[in-house]
Amino acid sequence: IFVSLKDFINLGLASPLLNALAKQGYKKPTPIQIQAIPPALEGKEILGTAQTGTGKTAAFTLPILQQLLPVLKDKNKRPIRVLILTPTRELALQIHDSITHYGSQMEVFHTVIFGGVGQKPQTDALRRGVDIITATPGRLLDLMNQGHVNLSRLEHFVLDEADRMLDMGFIHDVKKIFSKIPSKRQTLLFSATMPKEVLSLSNFLLNNPIRISVAPVSSTAEKVDQKVFFVDQKSKRLLLKSLLNDDKSAIHAALVFTRTKHGANRVVKDLTKNNITAQAIHGNKSQNARQNALDNFKKRITRVLVATDIAARGIDIDDLSHVINYDIPNIPETYVHRIGRTGRAGNSGIAWSFVDIEEHKYLYDIQKLIKIEIEIDKNHEFQALPNVEMGKRVQKPKRNNSNEKRFKKNKPKKAQSQKKHHEKKSHNISGLEKNISGKENDTSYWGSDSSGSGGAFTKPKN
Repeated sequence: IFVSLKDFINLGLASPLLNALAKQGYKKPTPIQIQAIPPALEGKEILGTAQTGTGKTAAFTLPILQQLLPVLKDKNKRPIRVLILTPTRELALQIHDSITHYGSQMEVFHTVIFGGVGQKPQTDALRRGVDIITATPGRLLDLMNQGHVNLSRLEHFVLDEADRMLDMGFIHDVKKIFSKIPSKRQTLLFSATMPKEVLSLSNFLLNNPIRISVAPVSSTAEKVDQKVFFVDQKSKRLLLKSLLNDDKSAIHAALVFTRTKHGANRVVKDLTKNNITAQAIHGNKSQNARQNALDNFKKRITRVLVATDIAARGIDIDDLSHVINYDIPNIPETYVHRIGRTGRAGNSGIAWSFVDIEEHKYLYDIQKLIKIEIEIDKNHEFQALPNVEMGKRVQKPKRNNSNEKRFKKNKPKKAQSQKKHHEKKSHNISGLEKNISGKENDTSYWGSDSSGSGGAFTKPKN
């Protein structure tokens, strides 16, 4: 049975893990797994740069599970030895499911803690004893403050999607949690991008880490075929329906991204009207509704899943052929994360972006980041700019300096008042940052995509 897993054997993995990988149909390790697993097995700390879909979840869960093998023979209540911290509940669930699969041949106990449900199931699991916790920051801190979580005997700490963690304002929570774990432990930090803020955090968390990078920073997956459709905002719904109904495209399942929650709901409503099955996943949906939408999409009961950016990194779907940016993102790195949902682990994929005239500046920034001139589709029937040449880079809008000078000359009082307002606003923002952790559990502030409580206790499979 291990003949086809020769490359995994060479990484030094034990037979219970090899059995689990064989059951899951694994054949060859991905580059991040090849680089990360051997040093992680040796207990070394790791700073990894890897995009979504590269197999990094297995890169840190497999060596950690193997290091737990000796202590799993203890039949008494065991202390928490592993903490995996993630920014979103979707990603926490994904990692939790991976642990279930990879640890199916082991007596390992694990639970997941996230928002949207009551805390009793998770506190019950913690009371019985778990080896591994996968959690989002807010409710984990809450449970720690309540005395339900004791990290004094922690041996392995994983911070996944560190850049997203910072984007969502969890830096202070991460540091508070980190202050409660033993100084002698193994820390693994992974991030899709490596801005200076993440490097600064890694200096705080890690001790002489092994640096691993499997893709250039902010590069898009090589096997994703990217294309831009210039279209008026009001015609986007017609273009989407046309592409989904085109037999040549053969779109069996598509993940569609919108900029807002209400926009996602409108897209779902319009598609449903046209007999195209669709569901939305965003912060205003309950946890049960979001999980139901994901499950239906994975089972192909639903053909189109419409999502906002906050859920992008938590969505893990095998063989997803199409990602469609209904609204192109205004943050270039977000584009990389979005289209990373397709073309995963060596498979090919397709990413289409609808760009209205007001979004040209976003397209310019994206192409500047990824250093690729995205192909323009000139053949669709809803063209907004028919004279744009194929492959031409969208130009950055120029500022009107004469207008700026005239404004400064004619309206000094207004400019001064705006400056005072800006200073006052900046002061208020700095005060707001101090209260971030206090507002994290308020879904009206964060949206229910962020963090919170919840979880389920998982027993090992026989």
